[in-house]
Amino acid sequence: MTEPAAPKKSPPVDDHIVREGARYEVIHGRLIMAPPADEPHGRAHTGLAYVLAAHVTDAYAVALDMLTRTSETNDFAPDASVYPTARSESGGRQLEELAFEIVSQQSMSVSTDKARELTRRGVRRVFCILVRKARVLEWSRETDDWTLMSDDGEIDDRCFARPLPIRTLSIRTMVDTASTDGAVVAALRARGALRELEDERRAEGRAEGRAGALRDAIRSLAAVLDLDVDEAHLASLDPDALDALRLHLERERRWP
Repeated sequence: MTEPAAPKKSPPVDDHIVREGARYEVIHGRLIMAPPADEPHGRAHTGLAYVLAAHVTDAYAVALDMLTRTSETNDFAPDASVYPTARSESGGRQLEELAFEIVSQQSMSVSTDKARELTRRGVRRVFCILVRKARVLEWSRETDDWTLMSDDGEIDDRCFARPLPIRTLSIRTMVDTASTDGAVVAALRARGALRELEDERRAEGRAEGRAGALRDAIRSLAAVLDLDVDEAHLASLDPDALDALRLHLERERRWP
């Protein structure tokens, strides 16, 4: 009796059949052109990169238009991928855990084919941003179809330092930079990426407060001693220099 053939192992995700830099992808063995982006697609692409890069933890990286080999006959690039920074056992990159597609004018069928292939390969979650409709979809393995995500919802995932608001993925919201920037700042703060900067600002604030108090003390001394004050010179001095000047006035009762 003939033994059943062992299941064929999928090729490494970075073992490509598409030439690097080519504007083509291979889906189900068919060569498909990847056209340049129009303005709405391009802006959505930039905005997506902005919010993803801010939200991912240090254990993950974000890549745009990165080819992924899902099978012998599929080699294509999601618009954005979130994948582990740790290398695979073979030294190559690991499969992405999240993938994002952006649809502006092209048919949804291509993104649907990609979603099926990516999830079959093991990608945990696949999303699709519909630019013109300002909607975000997530692929469902259970229904083998897209599900609409709420505009007020979030993508809560282990890849992110904090949940990513769905509204930041809408081209309409991307125009509202204050809203998007606020989400990015909150994500950077959750990652601890702003801690050093915030510590520096607090230190600068303390130093400026000390400098202001020293300038006031020097002005008071100068008034008592009937000395003219060079405000431009005072403004140019740091707190240590101001303190030295104050001590000199107290001792010598004149300008240096």
